[in-house]
Amino acid sequence: MSLPQFRPSSHCGKAALWLAAAEVLLIVAWSSGFVGIRFAADYAPVLLVAFWRCVVVAFALLPFSLSAIRRASPLTVAVHAGIGLLAMTGYLTGVSKGIEYGVPAGLAALIADLLPLGTALLSMLVQRRLPDGRVWFGLTLGVSGVTLATGSAISWGNAPMWSYLLPLAGMLSLALATLWQQRLPQTQAMSLPAALGIQSAVSALAFAAMAGAEGPLLPTMTTGFVIGVLWT
Repeated sequence: MSLPQFRPSSHCGKAALWLAAAEVLLIVAWSSGFVGIRFAADYAPVLLVAFWRCVVVAFALLPFSLSAIRRASPLTVAVHAGIGLLAMTGYLTGVSKGIEYGVPAGLAALIADLLPLGTALLSMLVQRRLPDGRVWFGLTLGVSGVTLATGSAISWGNAPMWSYLLPLAGMLSLALATLWQQRLPQTQAMSLPAALGIQSAVSALAFAAMAGAEGPLLPTMTTGFVIGVLWT
């Protein structure tokens, strides 16, 4: 008696294709965002660009997130707002201001790509235990790959020395948000649109305060500014 042969359906093939396309799109969006920040800095202050970027995202997600946000407890909303301040406000402020002060976009991207290493180091401090050998091997392999892929595009530029700490601080802020997110109890879990909606809204308020201290929040609506907002 022969065993039945498994033939993957066309539906599975299409799902795998869409998943691969989504992963490629994520990589392109993540890596090109640093170039977008550098591009936007020529047309408006980067914090103003970040403010309008968060406003656009928050309103775009509103139809998909409002009902879930209304059902959530005030504590859950506050927790995701705190995560947003670290993951969006802290991260974007550090990276974008660093690039605005002259840190090359390639170097800022390399520092941001060290997120797994930053997360592991912060996890060691929080949990007070060392990762096992497999984790260190994976981190070493990942850092080596990032360095090889971006090394030829890295230059130090002429930025003030202290400004190179800004992308590092932004990366550590995102790493801390990642750890916080991983340790959330199931009772505080939210759908992705709802979580991103809250994080974008609270980050818009934070960027409004910071960008407002630098100048007006109403930008000069140039093509470059619009492209910069959409790109980042």
